[in-house]
Formats: sequence, C-alpha cells, structure tokens
Amino acid sequence: MDPLLTLSATALARMIRTGEIRSTEVVRAHIERIQQVNPSLNAMVCDRFEAARKEAEEADRQVRAGKQLPAFHGVPCTIKESFRLTGMPNTSGLVSRVGTFADRDAVTVRRLRQAGAIPLGVSNVSELCMWMESDNRVYGRTNNPYDPTRIVGGSSGGEAALVGAGCSPFGLAADVGGSTRMPAFFCGVFGHKPTGGLVPNRGQFPEGANEASRYLATGPICRRAEDLMPLLRVLAGPDPEDDRPLPWRLGDPDSVDPRALRVYLVPDNGLLPVARSLQEAQRRAADALATRGAQIEEIRIEGLRDSLLIWSSMMSLAGGPTFKEHMGGGTPIKAGRELLRWLAGRSDHTFPAIGLGLVESAESLFPGRSASWMRHGQALRRKLTQLLGNDGLLLYPPYPEPAPKHNRPLLPPIQWIYTAIFNAMEMPATQVPLGLDDRGLPLGVQVVASHGYDHLTIAAAQWLEEDLGGWVFPPALDR
Repeated sequence: MDPLLTLSATALARMIRTGEIRSTEVVRAHIERIQQVNPSLNAMVCDRFEAARKEAEEADRQVRAGKQLPAFHGVPCTIKESFRLTGMPNTSGLVSRVGTFADRDAVTVRRLRQAGAIPLGVSNVSELCMWMESDNRVYGRTNNPYDPTRIVGGSSGGEAALVGAGCSPFGLAADVGGSTRMPAFFCGVFGHKPTGGLVPNRGQFPEGANEASRYLATGPICRRAEDLMPLLRVLAGPDPEDDRPLPWRLGDPDSVDPRALRVYLVPDNGLLPVARSLQEAQRRAADALATRGAQIEEIRIEGLRDSLLIWSSMMSLAGGPTFKEHMGGGTPIKAGRELLRWLAGRSDHTFPAIGLGLVESAESLFPGRSASWMRHGQALRRKLTQLLGNDGLLLYPPYPEPAPKHNRPLLPPIQWIYTAIFNAMEMPATQVPLGLDDRGLPLGVQVVASHGYDHLTIAAAQWLEEDLGGWVFPPALDR
C-alpha cells in the first residue's frame, strides 16, 4: 500500500508546497490505484488522466518558482458526474443525455480548481441522482470497495467508492436525500452535508428549484476529517450570480470545547429498527465524546417517525420540474407505460427511477395532504432548532444497517429517510466512519447540528476519528 494513498489532502498539499513530495508523484499514485481497482468497482466513469498529469507538472513548476500557492495546490480529486467539469460527460446517468459534455465548470468545481485541486475524472451516480444504488443505463452499477456484492449508496456512490478505495483524497458530492452521507457511510469515509444554502449548487444536473435548492446541499467526501472544514471553506460562499448574502459565517472546529457541548443520542426514528452493530457503534461514539467532557443524553424525537411524509411533501411543494419531466427531457414520461417497457426489457430507465415516477404521480393526487405534512416539517424544524441551539449535537443513525447487498434497498424502499430528513430541515450533518463490523463492513454515525453550526459537527468528526480510528483502508480489494 502506497502511503500517499492514505494521507489527507491537507497533508499532501503541505508536503507538495514544501517540496517533500511532488504533485506528479501524488497524481501518479492515485491514477495507478484507480487503474488497479476500478475494473471491479466501476466507480470512475470517465477519466482525464493525461490532462491531470500535465496539470501536476505545472503545479510542480510553480512550487519550484516559489509562487504563492493555494490551499490544495497539486492535490488530485474526483468529481461526481452530475457536476459540470469542462470536457467531461454530464449525463447524470440519463440515456437521453449521452453525448452531453460540459463546456464550463460548475461553480464549486471552479472553486476547487482555483484552490489548486487537480480533477482525475468523474464518478458514477444513480439515474438522475435519486436512488441509493449508483446504477444507471449509461454506465452500469458501482460496487462497494469492502464487498463488491454490496451497494455503495447513491447518488454520490462513485465518489464514496473512489475515496474509500484509496483512489482519491477527496471528492465533490451533492445531497438532497442523503446522497453524500449514505455513500460515505457505506464506503467507510467522511461526508458533510452543509447547512442549506451555504454552498451554491449551480452547474449540476439536475439542480433543485425554489426551496429545494436549499434542501440540495453540495459538499465534500474525504478520507480524513481534517479536510472537511478546509474544503468547506473553499466551497462555501454566495453564488456569483446571486447577490444575496449568506446568513451564516463558518466557525472554527479547533475553537470548539467539547465540555461545552450537549450531545443527544437518538437511537432510531421510531419506525425503522436499527442493527445492533450500528447502535453499539453509536454508543461508542457517545462514550468517546463523554470522555472528552460532553454532556450525553439519550432521547426520542417523536416527529422523526414521520420523516418520509415530511421530506416527500416538502420536496413536492417546492415546485420546479418534476422527476418525470427530467426523465423525459422536459416532457413528463408516462410512468406506467415505462414500467411495462422495463418489464419487457426495453426501457432506458432503471426500475427505481420508474418507481419514483409512479410515486410522484400518486402524490400529486393529494395536494392537501402534502401541505399538512409540510406544516409538520416546519414544526419539527423549530423543535430541533430549539433543542440544539448553539451548543447541541445529535448522534443519529445514517441507515438501519451496514451496506446491504445489491437490490436489497428496494425492500423496503424507504430506509434512506434516516438521512433525507435533515435535508428538509436544512441542518448540517457530518457522516463519521466508526471502523468495521465483524463482516468487514463500515460502521458509522451522523452528527447533526443547528443551522450555521457546521463547525460543531466537523469538530466532533475530528475527535471521533482521533479516538475511534476513522477510515480503514479496505483489505478486500487487494486480496
């Protein structure tokens, strides 16, 4: 195992700036790792290796010239295919978009490149970024680096698989229902969903509209916790095309005193039971924070039982193009007809995407119910905001079990709601890896705070990594 494949992006950038290592070495090591493991993962769907090598050579020239260098100078990364990356495909796994290539960078991709990062390529997604299997008719299915018979999550599954496999120090992801945190959990790495509106989403497909633009949150996936806040500082800030100021300023994780924190241990949502291995890992995390002086209390939050109805109603009432319209390139597909085509093996769409279209059709018949559940969601947001204040954290399961087998999430198809509810709440949430279970599958926990307190969840992630180990290099890939 090349040690360059285990270091944080922050450490790699520091070593490149001081001349201890060269960017060309770091880029080469990660390209070779991708070439080694991607045939079994199917996580990177289009590479730009030659361009990356040239950019690394230029990065080394700038070091030798003594120029002032940005935060992630010369460090490789990967980008979710739904983001525009100049010259790369931008299909979001939709067959009708095959041949669509980005002619410019998304705003967050541009910020990463301005910070010195070197993209190696783009990674796989679920169809239209709306399911927890990163599988589509364009690129196929991505496999878990800890067990290829299991899912990587979605929709940022390709990113999490690459980071978890040691192919990339960090990646750019986006999350409207858990699409950063679930893949990070299943693949044993860190993922951060920022406070709603903190990071601009422009330049990805599809984008959220109206209120959904705040439920959709762009953020990092990385193998080391120390990268979370530096990456968030690069990504955050108003969209250049939007003159509205941000209501929050990023705090400093290093300034947080754990003895001043109240930590609420929430074992489940009262509807979907959680595996014992995850419950035990969550308690280990609580114990570690207690040892550092935090006050721990186990509680139940009644409104979380209604997470599915709240999230789906708030998404529906946000307006904008429907999922069926996106599937049809602007004209809604007829979901029932498409299901028949799928049964006959003639559909360009995956079964989960068609299923979501059918659910969307049914929801449109009950607009009054959606408005009622949106009010419930607003009440839950007020309750959580009051509970957490400026010094509170929730420890909450990311999913009912460690990474399930392929196709297993269809039965039942609602377990992703453990992450999705915090999109509707617009609250920051950090997914923290907590080692492996007895099958070698990643364990983890979500850490949630009130709006604008991203630095609290990231501080907790740093402490838990230090105390409990964090990411574990996946041994299964090298057997």
